[in-house]
Amino acid sequence: MSVSGPWLYAWCDETDRVDALAAALSALVIPGGTCGFHIESIDHPDSTWRWRDTVTLSETVAAVRAGFTAGTHVFASFGVKLNSGSAIELAVECNGEEWERRYPSGPLCARPGDRSDLLPWSLRIALGGTRSVEVEAAILAMQVQQDLEDLMVRLCAPDARARVTAGAWTEFADWGPPTKACATYHANAALVAHDLAFTWVNLRDGDKVAHFAGMPTDVLHARVDAAPRGARVAVEDGAELSREAVLKTLTESPAALLDALEASAMADEEWRTVESAALETIAATKEGAPTCEVDVTSRKHVQFIERHAPYHVRRLPSGGVVLATHPYRTLWPLWADALFLLDITS
Repeated sequence: MSVSGPWLYAWCDETDRVDALAAALSALVIPGGTCGFHIESIDHPDSTWRWRDTVTLSETVAAVRAGFTAGTHVFASFGVKLNSGSAIELAVECNGEEWERRYPSGPLCARPGDRSDLLPWSLRIALGGTRSVEVEAAILAMQVQQDLEDLMVRLCAPDARARVTAGAWTEFADWGPPTKACATYHANAALVAHDLAFTWVNLRDGDKVAHFAGMPTDVLHARVDAAPRGARVAVEDGAELSREAVLKTLTESPAALLDALEASAMADEEWRTVESAALETIAATKEGAPTCEVDVTSRKHVQFIERHAPYHVRRLPSGGVVLATHPYRTLWPLWADALFLLDITS
């Protein structure tokens, strides 16, 4: 039985959605590959397009352009080559504003055909060298993080046009609070503080992130400021986020905030101890050394990743930023450490 997830969500204005989908498909579909897709609409439920298979990329985009309205839902499935080299099936959805209001899942949403496509149960790695559960777990974490970051950039920032303004990889079939995500994207790195504002509005007010991810900073600030002084929301593992911390973060210098996030992303000693051996094994595997298959699903593998997988703060040439870690972790520890460095009490 297949298991879904993780899910990649992205927000953009409705007027940009078809162009955003077209650009993402161009960056994701294997060159020369085809798509399967269907289009349905709440405005015309009796005119749902039947599933069309093995359609060229240009034909798919043309059909979407011809049929996209506020009530439209587009589902496309195709092969994509991962950064790690394997090819998987990826599904991408694009929703009009009316459809999104009724079925909130994000203007754009992507997911693999099966969870194991992005979170493999086993790896083929080079024989010899330093072998341990920790090294194997580090290799897995590196591969998964690189694949997820690459897919996020290809969906959210496939070109220099900042159509998609915000996005997140989550472990849930819902665009929840960014602090519980394993990766987030902002087209404008200066707006990275929106992660905390999105978290606040979602957890305190119950609003779907997919409904307000396009809000400007001043509106988000007003939403947070409207809460009583001293108000707090539970984030994870007993940690709380205060109204005052979110407001201070929203008014913090973006440069200082990004510097604090980068400083907080420094790998811990346990990770640094095995990183070199993991990189050497990856290099030997790529160079064609004899390999063996290793199971990476043991509790020890999972625990090492949960505790030590690093955080990445990736500034993009386009001016955007990606915060990321392995899906076994969340972004909250990164944010908690950054707030501490800035002397902002969470």
